[in-house]
Parts: sequence; C-alpha cells; structure tokens
Amino acid sequence: MEPSETVRTLWDRMQQRDWAGVGDLLADDVVVEWPVSGERIVGRENYVRVNAEYPEGWSIDVLRVVPSGEVVVSEVEVPHVSMGIHRVASFWTVRDGVITAGREYWTELGADPSPAWRAPFVQRL
Repeated sequence: MEPSETVRTLWDRMQQRDWAGVGDLLADDVVVEWPVSGERIVGRENYVRVNAEYPEGWSIDVLRVVPSGEVVVSEVEVPHVSMGIHRVASFWTVRDGVITAGREYWTELGADPSPAWRAPFVQRL
C-alpha cells in the first residue's frame, strides 16, 4: 500500500470506529505528538485508545491527503455535535505500509480569534 493510501485508510477506519483496523496501520512503537495540547502518545495501543475513548458525536471529513515520499500530510475536519468543528493538519511518517510517527495540529475553528488590527487586510472564513 502506498503511504498516502495508508493515511486515507487510517481516516476511513477511524470514521468506521474500526479500532482493530486502525491498530493494524500503526507500528507497535508509533509516536504521535499533539503540540497544541502538549501531548505525546507512545505506542499503538495508547493511540488507538485515546481515539476510541473520545466522546461520540463526531464524524471525519478528509479534505486532502498530500504525499511526499514516506511523509504524508493530511487535512481533516471533524465536526462534533456538542464540541464544535475541529480541524487537524497531520504529518505522518509511513514505512513499509505502517505509520511509524505522526505530528497532529488539532484546533477548533475560531479558537484563535483574529486581532482587530488585521481586519483591513483579511477576509473572514
């Protein structure tokens, strides 16, 4: 499987809540960092559990997957019925068909308000 296919399959399996299938795509010693919240997840089981335990009410919309050798960048939108809409930009390292490392930047839409001084130069999304 190409690295970009591995990442697309990861998001598909998360959407399906196929936690065993998610685990099959991860190296035993995968390390995934979430810099925005200051967390590091070490190991397949921990990554699967932290996602499986997230409160229900969410879905996943893959906006883009950009391959670059064994590094794959994905942008995903995750609407949640009670927690709002989140976006994540993820940088995945994929070797031999499994994810060995990741760095994900999760944020809630509108969580970083635009300062007034930029108003003349920007358009609101």
